[in-house]
Amino acid sequence: MPRRTTTLAAALAGGLAAAVLTAAPAPAVAPSAAPAPVPPTAVTTTDGCVASVPEPGTTQPVRICYTVFRPAGADARHRVPMVMHSHGWGGSRTTDPAAFRRFTDAGYGVISFDQRGWGESGGYAHVENPRFEGADVRRLVRLVSRLAWVRQDGPGDPRLGAIGGSYGGGYQFVGAFEALRLRGKPLFDALAPEITWNDLPRTLAPRDVVRTEWALALGAAAVPSNALPPKVYLALVEGAATGRWPDGSVPGEEDLDAFFGHNGPRWHVGQGRRLDIPVLFGQGTTDTLFPLEQGLANWHTAITDRARRHSIFVGYNGGHVLPAVLPQGVDVTSDPCSRRLAGGDFERLTLRFFDEQLRGRDRDLRGYGRVHLATPASQCVSVGSVAANATRRVGRVVSTTAAGVPLAHEVAAGPITVAGTPYLTARVTAAGLDSRTFIGFAVGTSPADARLVQNNVLPLRERRPVTGVARRVALPSVAVRVPRGQKLFLLASPVSDTFVGMGSRTPGVVVLDGTVVHLPVVR
Repeated sequence: MPRRTTTLAAALAGGLAAAVLTAAPAPAVAPSAAPAPVPPTAVTTTDGCVASVPEPGTTQPVRICYTVFRPAGADARHRVPMVMHSHGWGGSRTTDPAAFRRFTDAGYGVISFDQRGWGESGGYAHVENPRFEGADVRRLVRLVSRLAWVRQDGPGDPRLGAIGGSYGGGYQFVGAFEALRLRGKPLFDALAPEITWNDLPRTLAPRDVVRTEWALALGAAAVPSNALPPKVYLALVEGAATGRWPDGSVPGEEDLDAFFGHNGPRWHVGQGRRLDIPVLFGQGTTDTLFPLEQGLANWHTAITDRARRHSIFVGYNGGHVLPAVLPQGVDVTSDPCSRRLAGGDFERLTLRFFDEQLRGRDRDLRGYGRVHLATPASQCVSVGSVAANATRRVGRVVSTTAAGVPLAHEVAAGPITVAGTPYLTARVTAAGLDSRTFIGFAVGTSPADARLVQNNVLPLRERRPVTGVARRVALPSVAVRVPRGQKLFLLASPVSDTFVGMGSRTPGVVVLDGTVVHLPVVR
């Protein structure tokens, strides 16, 4: 499916994720590369529902509803691979055959389904909990394994890929990891998750500082269909209103860490599981809900070293995007890396990837085992490692708290290319209680015109007064080429429009002495 972008207004009106957001324009593809026209009647659609596990405290099975798309020529003698698809948060399954035209024209079957709590499916959304959504995906895999026209690798094991973005990427991981836990193999043969998460608590509230606008949007999107358990909805609203991430430490408070604790690859990896299948990762470099570092964490931890050699990571300018006003950022939608690798958009890259991984066809696809990241100037930077490999001494970094303007501190003069996951080390002094500042990278000719590189900041938080305490602080993952005549800056801001209302609880300053920035510099 096409990559997606959004604004807060769209998220509040209809949800966060790919299925309900406006599509980013796809790069043009040469007419010779387009598939031959196929009459609409060539694809046969079938609707249905399967029975899955009941909600807690009930005995009534929950129905999970789907639409199957059978391509022309697929039958018991001409079996085809299947591609599973599901929607983003607040959305529902796709029922229009035109949406999957590229896949069905290429001879793939498709099954699109309503996740628990959404569309025609019953129950509540448990946000990709293995016990619930994991069971739902297993029921659907069982259904696919019984279709006579679908290629099978063994009993109950269809040849199966998966697509979808945001929440539609989350089901891919929970389904694959649950099959691995129960059967010793993931059943999926290849995945293509986009703009999804590694660890929900750490991305919804990094260092327990709530991403206000996204927490509100997440709850608001669930209101029309009553998709979220009521206590979870109220806890999200409470966290956005108070600036406290509800963790159950207050009597009567919902524990969101517990609710979300098993709902992502990080938990499965912590249980000793890694997927040994090829994965095409797509992540938004300007995504402010599931930022680039969430995707890179999946790249490094969710799959085995062997699988990584047969996998590809693509970062594009897009995803869950809010206007970056304070600090001021960039406004760009582009996917230069999919264009470089496949001559088109991410969906075309996915199709070529599946042809190689599900069918064993040589599509001359390059870029395996590497990370390919879009810059704000719509260039593609490819690297084998995103780890920091260089240091720059910045010295003293000062930020006001609670109110004030972003302050830029020079890190390096261009030309320099940075691509990966940086961090800083410093001695931190903060006099107030619960001091917070938001740190990211900016580029410009001077501090006056420097703009946030890819719209992301991460909070530095000191809950109590500290003096000269050594800290290692994670910084947003980025990809940027700083040209000659411009500079890379470390930006420290007392406020962030992604974390509205999440500034320090008391006014004052945060001082970082002896600051050293550790950069992933492309040599």
